[in-house]
Amino acid sequence: MKTNGNSEIILTHIDLCICIGGLCEAITAINVSALQSNYKTWPLLYQLLLIIPHKCKKFRWSLLVKLFLNLATAIMLYTSSTPNDVDEYGFKRNEQFDYKSYELFMSSYLKTLAKRRIKWERILQENIDLTTITAKLKRYIRKGIPGPYRPNVWMQISGAYKLQQRSPGLYNSLLRETNHEKEISDSISIDLPRTFPDNIFFDSKKERLYNILVAYAHHNREVGYCQGLNYIAGLLLLVTDDEEKSFWLLKHMIENIAPQYHTKNMANLLRDMAVFKELIIRRIPAVNKHIEKLGLPYAVIASKWFICIFAEVLPAETIIFRAALNMFLTHKTAILACDDIGALANFFRETLIHDDIVTNCHTFLQSMFNLRLKRNELEGLRKICVGRNNT
Repeated sequence: MKTNGNSEIILTHIDLCICIGGLCEAITAINVSALQSNYKTWPLLYQLLLIIPHKCKKFRWSLLVKLFLNLATAIMLYTSSTPNDVDEYGFKRNEQFDYKSYELFMSSYLKTLAKRRIKWERILQENIDLTTITAKLKRYIRKGIPGPYRPNVWMQISGAYKLQQRSPGLYNSLLRETNHEKEISDSISIDLPRTFPDNIFFDSKKERLYNILVAYAHHNREVGYCQGLNYIAGLLLLVTDDEEKSFWLLKHMIENIAPQYHTKNMANLLRDMAVFKELIIRRIPAVNKHIEKLGLPYAVIASKWFICIFAEVLPAETIIFRAALNMFLTHKTAILACDDIGALANFFRETLIHDDIVTNCHTFLQSMFNLRLKRNELEGLRKICVGRNNT
């Protein structure tokens, strides 16, 4: 990597200080202004942050936190002065995107992300069993898994890794099959150009997405291929950048998180849409009355949320019922302000997904997990709502 003179001085100083164990001196030398003006050193510094705990046995975590925060602040200052019209996963921001609000949010949130990264580094160093979700691990997961760790952590906490170990050659054997059904292959091929068309990275991933979807369709014949799977698998591929991991995570989500959402009769999807409507009736009755008065079916509002598991609507860190309910609660006033069915439909289709939820995901997640919504309440409502088709 080519760097300017100042960058070389910073990196040389770090090398020397680490060699002699003077981590304090190294971190003191790396201030925000130096980092901001030498953005080409960020990848190297990032690697340094990962190496320090392993190479330097005697150091204080507070010093590492300081370097993390300085780096995060420098990135924030640099990016705020050079606005980007795409996010980290390549999704183009809409014309109404509020860059000032985003910069204000990120000025504090980057520090939160840095602290969170250090905590996850400690957890992973301890080699704890991530398949056993303790109260502490659950709390960390809800606060957010750092991006670079998501692929492996998702595989372990979901159980997808264990499934993969039981059938290590399954994915490749499914791809080697020569008798793929033409109807399934054609349906997938038609949907590929429709999948995240505003994502600048996705053109290069379409062939890999095709492989994931065709393999899963022939593995799970009951589901086959259903519109919506392309968005779920596509988002998994964007995050993991790994075909096989995306396949196993897709299998876990479709068969365990949202079973029978994507089968031909969509039995559990219809049931859970009725459960969602019942939750709105019980939690926000004024909103339900207003929606029914204007005549907009819940299926029009939320069916895509459930089918895609919010992959096309919200940031990845969501849970179906909590996310849907929180979106209604957060936007109660705006929903009640819609005075006709067209305005209400447009609000759910366009306005809702482009407001503060997009920029301030941290606050949205906090409010989402503050909702009192127990599994036994959902299971009770599911028993009541079986067979309902009036959403």
